[in-house]
Amino acid sequence: MITMQRRQLVGHDILLARHGNHICSMRVDRSNGRVVALLDDGTLDSAPNLIAPGLELPQTVRSVLREDWKLLGAWAGMAAVMGGLMTAAAVVLGTTTDPALLEAFAAYSAY
Repeated sequence: MITMQRRQLVGHDILLARHGNHICSMRVDRSNGRVVALLDDGTLDSAPNLIAPGLELPQTVRSVLREDWKLLGAWAGMAAVMGGLMTAAAVVLGTTTDPALLEAFAAYSAY
């Protein structure tokens, strides 16, 4: 189930509890699932972003896009190609068909 709430990054809270005002900057290391903090003395510290490894967090729109961007891109590409083909077919049909036949198509009710 996709929810619209933002994922809570647990690593930020852990690092803030450990070091408080001694943190200069923080970044998320998505490949390792950790948050890395640069401290004011020049050292680095990191904390995991998951409370428990088996914990399944609810999916967000951003997480779905991050995981399924290839599939969504393929669908968007196919939709664009189909839209282009339908537009081209309408243009060709409109320019090459007899005007009386086009009038009959427009006047005929399909229901």
